[in-house]
Amino acid sequence: MEHTMRNALGEAVRAAHTQIPADIRCAADYERHAIHHIEAQAWQHIQSGADQNLTLSHNRAALDALRLVPQPVADLRHAHTRIELLGQTLASPLLLAPVAYQRLVHPEGELATVRAAMALQTGMVVSTLSSFTLEEIAQAGQAAATEMGHSTPRWFQLYMQPAREHSLQLIRRAEAAGYTAIVWTVDASIKRSGFALPHGVEAANLRGMPSTQHTPPLLGPILFGTPLMQQIPTWDDLRWLRAQTQLPIIVKGILSPAQAQQAVDLGADALIVSNHGGRVLDGVVSPIEVLPAIAQAVQGQVPLLLDSGVRHGTDVVKALALGASAALIGRPQLYALATAGLVGVAHLLHLLRAELELTMAQLGCATVADITPAVLWQQR
Repeated sequence: MEHTMRNALGEAVRAAHTQIPADIRCAADYERHAIHHIEAQAWQHIQSGADQNLTLSHNRAALDALRLVPQPVADLRHAHTRIELLGQTLASPLLLAPVAYQRLVHPEGELATVRAAMALQTGMVVSTLSSFTLEEIAQAGQAAATEMGHSTPRWFQLYMQPAREHSLQLIRRAEAAGYTAIVWTVDASIKRSGFALPHGVEAANLRGMPSTQHTPPLLGPILFGTPLMQQIPTWDDLRWLRAQTQLPIIVKGILSPAQAQQAVDLGADALIVSNHGGRVLDGVVSPIEVLPAIAQAVQGQVPLLLDSGVRHGTDVVKALALGASAALIGRPQLYALATAGLVGVAHLLHLLRAELELTMAQLGCATVADITPAVLWQQR
């Protein structure tokens, strides 16, 4: 007898809609729908943060605490959201963050997501742990971009592998497939995970490569002194990466102003201020809180991007006001993909872009360059 997958509500997992449900008007609505379309353990994995979920909830609280000051009398006849980032033109300062194993929520996984991103002219960062190969995702994205008649950047997110030769293989594959930047993640090489991938979902890019997993014994080394410690990124890894590729290198997972400056000194072309969506360490500062200090530290030498908790167009504006060039969204991709596949992700991106434009209009900002700290209320 065929096993029926159950969602977190104990119901049979529903197939994705072929049309957008009529009651979806914002990203939060997709989360409300998605629980019906995702298997229970996968849902728990997606929703979880580290330990008590303090960081997870604080990311939202820190964004919500910022208040905007409308300036509705403005000339917006030539308004637009375009930005230049690392020599590439983006339709808006909004990108899709790297999200692993998207086939957990939809059979087409990253292929559907990249097609939606290209249709909406939104940059996408493809995870090392994607459930389709980086080549398959690039081909799907290029085909969609060609069909739409416009090009949108696709970046490859790199987790360093235990052997540098395997990391180099991933870089060369990304270069050959047409990715235009390498996003090196530094904050998630050591994290707890009790989630076992279901049958049919794998890290497609890592087939044939060794992996390091560690279950500490009751007696003996826990983490320190184990092979897992050898995977922690070092500044020497950044030096090595810089010597291996001409592509821009974006360092993701920076929260310290001192480390931000060090990354720039060693060749980083951009930084993503991130706490990995609250998934790695609990009690961590929110990226939006440290963004001004990091901007002060790097003094405009490289672009800064921000993720972790971004859910609304207003969040994007708040990030830009405090020094970011763009913001990335993570979990909402999965909610929209599970709910309505490709059209869901495309609709989500449309909603966020609409919120961004509405916010800019109310603030009197005709371009992204007009978004400054002056749009935020400063308590005296």
